[in-house]
Amino acid sequence: MSSKQLYTIRISAIVALGGFLLGFDASVISGVVKFIEPEFSLTKIELGWAVSSITLTAALGMIIAGPMSDKHGRRKLLKYAALLFTISALGSALAGSFFWLIIFRMIGGLGVGAALIIAPMYIAEVAPPEKRGQLVSFNQLNIVIGISVAFFTNYLILKWGSSDAQWTKTLGFEKWNWRWMLGIETLPAILYYISLKVVPRSPRWLMTQNKRKEALEVMKMVVSEEAAVFQINAVEQSINEDKNNQKAKFGDVFKKSMRKVIIIGLIVGVFQQIVGINAVLFYAPMIFEQTGIGTDASFIQAALVGVTNLGFTIVAMLVIDKFGRKPLLIFGMIGIAVCLFLLSYGFNEATYTLTQDAIANLPKEINQQQISQLQDKVFENDLDFKAAIISTLGEENARVHEGTLVTASAKMNTLLILMGIIGFVGAFAMSIGPVMWVLFSELFPNKIRGVAISFVGLVNLGVAFLVQLLFPWELSVLGNSVTFLIFGVLAVIGLVFIWFKVPETKGKSLEELETLLVK
Repeated sequence: MSSKQLYTIRISAIVALGGFLLGFDASVISGVVKFIEPEFSLTKIELGWAVSSITLTAALGMIIAGPMSDKHGRRKLLKYAALLFTISALGSALAGSFFWLIIFRMIGGLGVGAALIIAPMYIAEVAPPEKRGQLVSFNQLNIVIGISVAFFTNYLILKWGSSDAQWTKTLGFEKWNWRWMLGIETLPAILYYISLKVVPRSPRWLMTQNKRKEALEVMKMVVSEEAAVFQINAVEQSINEDKNNQKAKFGDVFKKSMRKVIIIGLIVGVFQQIVGINAVLFYAPMIFEQTGIGTDASFIQAALVGVTNLGFTIVAMLVIDKFGRKPLLIFGMIGIAVCLFLLSYGFNEATYTLTQDAIANLPKEINQQQISQLQDKVFENDLDFKAAIISTLGEENARVHEGTLVTASAKMNTLLILMGIIGFVGAFAMSIGPVMWVLFSELFPNKIRGVAISFVGLVNLGVAFLVQLLFPWELSVLGNSVTFLIFGVLAVIGLVFIWFKVPETKGKSLEELETLLVK
């Protein structure tokens, strides 16, 4: 491997650390929800708000960051994102009320929105065409590493909290477990800010600022001098051929010439989220508790989801430039649909019964005289069982102890459920998860790339916000089986759209793709 290739990998890996923070910040809440729900007496919609609020401001951050990166540069916006992650982590950990927790989570969302689009955009503008898919996938790889690390740190903090070691008591891991889960993100956020100082400015952005000399010097760091001159000339020609030659505006994405690439971006962006991936990733311990395996086991299996996500993302990185974008999307969406239907079937076959032994082993906080009214009654679905809990204990007590009672009563094929979730995450991670961001970085012309990615990314996050917000409510109103059935049907619809509308983009320069796709 040449020194230029190593340099490209190094700066791509540094920039992609924004993806790590994004993944960590978004998924760490999966371990927090179990503790903040009773502490702040949250309703199901409020619980969904605690998870989804970060996505709402991520959409705002995306709108702001795209145009700002076109004006001020990709690197500068990533530095701002690192500062926002730091403020969010500290503020969330110290929040004294649900209101302030939401405020600081939303501040982190601004950093998520910026990192989400600018990191892959920067890498695409630096990477050689033959390695672009693999290098842009670094960002998705770091997102899933962040998700995996968040699952593991949540589990470790939970275990340390139950330890008898004096240092864990001194640090308050039991009393402040969810605060430690949120606050630990401060360390990688500071590291990211410092590391960005060694990253050069994007050569394609420099060309839009009439800084040809600096752009050429940066390009020479990643490809040969001959290739650098060729690519810079191609970028310059692309910019000069823009008849308007004016600063990109949001309205430019709705021009007739942009219709094809915008439709493609919207299709992929919507279906990446509407299949429910963030519901699974952000509520993984809650979902596993529904199978009756207990709190500790649910956190362990959530960590297994993170490892699966990481492993299959690496697979996607290794094959995306060999097999192309579209084949990965098609096979991945087929796998996603099959696994979601499997989950729906597994939860549909479940029954819920509180035996005498199960009641005897319940925590003392649960009134055994009251709950004994449900002894040996068989409930055919989770909705009927949860309704019986509310009727027996009252709504407030039922909300606090629902997870414990479901764990004690559930009778289902937990291996089938685990296989469904692991298969779903694996299929997503090797297909539409990383491929979407590669496509976003390739589809749009140089001049309006920031604005266009902001728009389709905004739609993507809007769908993600709704999925995260409504998931706890869906489980409580529609039940586990129907919720996953809906996701599965949507995956099939997405497969059809992707099959007929999404083109192959591998192996072509950004300027070649502009010629082919933008009329």
